[in-house]
Amino acid sequence: MALFKPDGRGPFPALVLFHQCGGLGQRNRPNLSMLDWARQGVDRGYVVLLLDALDQRNVDSVCLGPKNGLVFARGVRDAFQAARYLRGLPYVDGKRVGLAGWSWGAMVGLLASRSSWAEPLAEGDGFQAVVSMYPGCFTIRPRFSSAFDIAGSDVTVPLLVLMGGQDTETPPANCQPAFEAAKAAGASVDWHLYPEATHCWDCRQLDGYSKTDIRGSRVTYRYDKAVTEDSAERMFGFLKSTMR
Repeated sequence: MALFKPDGRGPFPALVLFHQCGGLGQRNRPNLSMLDWARQGVDRGYVVLLLDALDQRNVDSVCLGPKNGLVFARGVRDAFQAARYLRGLPYVDGKRVGLAGWSWGAMVGLLASRSSWAEPLAEGDGFQAVVSMYPGCFTIRPRFSSAFDIAGSDVTVPLLVLMGGQDTETPPANCQPAFEAAKAAGASVDWHLYPEATHCWDCRQLDGYSKTDIRGSRVTYRYDKAVTEDSAERMFGFLKSTMR
């Protein structure tokens, strides 16, 4: 975990940042993108809690599925506990706490925005806004429990989703029907597609990295500086308008 704050007494708005499926990285390959986002958050006046859901559970990655009991419900609970922790800090404005997630963390964000997950798992007021970057809108089929959808229509907090048109690991086409259903039900849901962006467009440490994903597809990441900068402007503009 890492906690960062701007200079001064506050109270400041706060952000929980939730990493991709590889966590905050290993010693030979630190997750520079999450450090970049934390730095931007502080520069823009937010207290930032950079969450680590993996290390203390002795998990190196959940890219190929759960390990050591780290399933989505635990990730969602982690996020809500982080929000509760931030609200206990004297320099945090408890009425302005948001969540931003990427990939695996983005899926945690989609779940945390839904009443069916927030009601049993939230501790206190939850989040006032959620940003989700390149999430997977999959149906999860656990071995020993019922299947569930990552995205749903029961969104109860303002939600912004940013996706890449060339993302074959978490295809955006899987997400749009659920977002349209949520918006039709009255939820505050907005999304934007970057037509040329791949998965992990902000991961400068993974530019050109290729792997076989959980569905057996070969994927390649391309860092895109322009898309990363635009996604930051969209994210912080959204948070400013929703957490005034």
